[in-house]
Amino acid sequence: MALVTYHLDEHDGGYAYRSGDVWSETFPTHDNALAAARSAAERQQLEGSDAEISFQLSDGSWKTEHASGGDRPDTEIVDDTKASSK
Repeated sequence: MALVTYHLDEHDGGYAYRSGDVWSETFPTHDNALAAARSAAERQQLEGSDAEISFQLSDGSWKTEHASGGDRPDTEIVDDTKASSK
């Protein structure tokens, strides 16, 4: 099963969370950003509908796959502000 990790850290004069290199909006406090990260992680657990998805591969060809609406990733939140304060 896939794992989605949200990292919480200082960003643009406040706090934000990110997944990979993509940052959320900036929140004024650590607690606001943590609550938003928890909400995003919880939404990852919501089941959706099955669907056929098509996407282009790096060689230019297209691939179609069946995506199960119940196939949800595990999530975790890593508070990087605690690591940087040590």
